[in-house]
Amino acid sequence: MLDINLFREKPEIIKKNLRKRKMLDKVKWVDEVAKYDADYRKLLYKVQELRHKRNVASDEINQLKKQGKDISKRIKEIKEIPVKIKEVEDKVNELKKKIFDYMMGIPNLMDESVPIGKDDSDNVLVRKWGKLPKFSFEVQNHVELLEGLGIADFERSAKISGKGFFILKGNLALLDFALMKFAIDSLCKKGFTLISPPFMMRRKPYEGVVDLSDFETMMYKIENEDLYLIATSEHPIAGMHMDEVMNYEKLPIKYAGISTNFRKEIGSHGVDEKGLFRIHQFNKVEQFVFCMPEDSKKIHEELISNAEDIMKKLNIPYRVVNICTGDLGNIASKKYDIEAWMPNEKKYKEVVSCSNCTDYQARRLNIRYDKQGSRDFVHTLNSTAIATSRMMRAVVENYQQKDGSIKVPTVLQPYMLGLKKIERLK
Repeated sequence: MLDINLFREKPEIIKKNLRKRKMLDKVKWVDEVAKYDADYRKLLYKVQELRHKRNVASDEINQLKKQGKDISKRIKEIKEIPVKIKEVEDKVNELKKKIFDYMMGIPNLMDESVPIGKDDSDNVLVRKWGKLPKFSFEVQNHVELLEGLGIADFERSAKISGKGFFILKGNLALLDFALMKFAIDSLCKKGFTLISPPFMMRRKPYEGVVDLSDFETMMYKIENEDLYLIATSEHPIAGMHMDEVMNYEKLPIKYAGISTNFRKEIGSHGVDEKGLFRIHQFNKVEQFVFCMPEDSKKIHEELISNAEDIMKKLNIPYRVVNICTGDLGNIASKKYDIEAWMPNEKKYKEVVSCSNCTDYQARRLNIRYDKQGSRDFVHTLNSTAIATSRMMRAVVENYQQKDGSIKVPTVLQPYMLGLKKIERLK
């Protein structure tokens, strides 16, 4: 969430941000927060006055007792004070909840470099890399290739779990793990600490890392439990340090999260309805960083560079885009996407998302740093290293051969027992 002092002192900054995001219905929320906050502080002061009055009265009663004087009148008066305190505290808590609810729904302030736009068609190209593959034969989509090789089963997975799932077999399952291990090795060599987090989270830490609407649109709830299946390892890693104060000398802290992820969203048409691209369950290696505020812009560039390095070593053509205001989620201040070339559709499609969330998540989770007795909120950043399902699709389609087999990228061959080509499963 945003700093309450912005609502008190610079509300126009928040309103301008909301207008740029085309969230005009929330502009009035800024004034609501300021109004409730003013009332909240007045009532807090009143509570302090009543408590002071109670303490003074208690001292007077003690003095009267020592002097042997009648204390009945003062006792009657002091008995009314706790009742008044309780009444005012109830109003304070009610206002506090209203303020909290409004602030949780107001998005992060966007970086000045975020382009203005309505949707993903207005995202701005930053750079491209790689030569598009040329084929002397009719290109197949990844579903046709995988089913033809007998290494993926979408029909039996639907029988087991419904749409949006898959069964990987033989060397395709090996490719899934090869991609993860390749990404893990790449990040660990760059100083990241590997984290294998819980695959379930309680609601309180989850509220700190996501847009509240995600609870309905993205996450799976465990029935009769205060638990949700994680949508990415970013979420439990962010929650690891909830309510902690970090030593600034140990920042930045860089984590590489590895997990299976669960999301409600799936493809609704065409090739994405059946296949590996938009599914309910997938494996992913994630970059996550806690850092000092002055370092987050630099680290954001480092994270996207790390992801690009993986793409380059896999030799998958890609482009990097700067996400526009209309396509940027509530949590991020700025976001890059990497889009891989998909030969069958002849278009680039998102495989990496890289966000600088500034202090927005840290305020929700109460994660601060201590620098010589001064405390403030850390900045958090996250980026995909590899989402294996999407990257498998990119590899399969870009490395397909005329006979329907799939070449294994050179960099992955050591992770696949030296295998150079994936052929039909016997």
